[in-house]
Amino acid sequence: MKAAVIVFPGSNCDRDCKVAVERSTGAEVEMVWHGETALPDRIDLIVLPGGFSYGDYLRAGAMAALSPVMSAVRAEADRGVAVVGICNGFQILCEAGMLPGALLRNARLKYVCKPVDLEVSNGNTRWTSGYGGRPTARMTVGNGEGNFFADADTLDRLDGEGRVVFRYVDNPNGSVGRIAGIVNEGGNVLGIMPHPDRAFEPELGSADGALLFQSALASA
Repeated sequence: MKAAVIVFPGSNCDRDCKVAVERSTGAEVEMVWHGETALPDRIDLIVLPGGFSYGDYLRAGAMAALSPVMSAVRAEADRGVAVVGICNGFQILCEAGMLPGALLRNARLKYVCKPVDLEVSNGNTRWTSGYGGRPTARMTVGNGEGNFFADADTLDRLDGEGRVVFRYVDNPNGSVGRIAGIVNEGGNVLGIMPHPDRAFEPELGSADGALLFQSALASA
């Protein structure tokens, strides 16, 4: 199996993601600079990592969404390749129009960094099949703009189509509907605000994030 981690100026979780995918799945992982216009051949998983791409100027993820590599990411997603945007990567996917909604400033206007418990809202997706029917997972959040928002029609559609895959048990940033992670209509593009790359081994406090990467590649 082969994965790519996209590196933007200001990414600071790119190496974390590389190690997490390698140790969780055994996949070969290549780091791809945002200025590239092509991705490795026969790619199975693309990761947009957390961090502060372009210093979060303008809006978090807005400038990164226009990076040259995003055309290739969109093309691979259209082909059915698994794409996950974690934290800042979730913001980038929304800004690029690959996922609906937006990530706003946290409700209390403070940066939040702590372990969180998540409801596995839909265990029958490409990203959650490995949880084996478990109702919860534990990961870590670290964000100042993780407050997911969408209009009522979009929320109804996400709920009705089973596209909300993770919800916060105790909502740390004010996200509407306690939403922590959603997928696109095809189910192959996931945006998740908590970090599976910070929860892939017991020594990190939880290994639940490893199941997300394993699920994605098991279905490739």
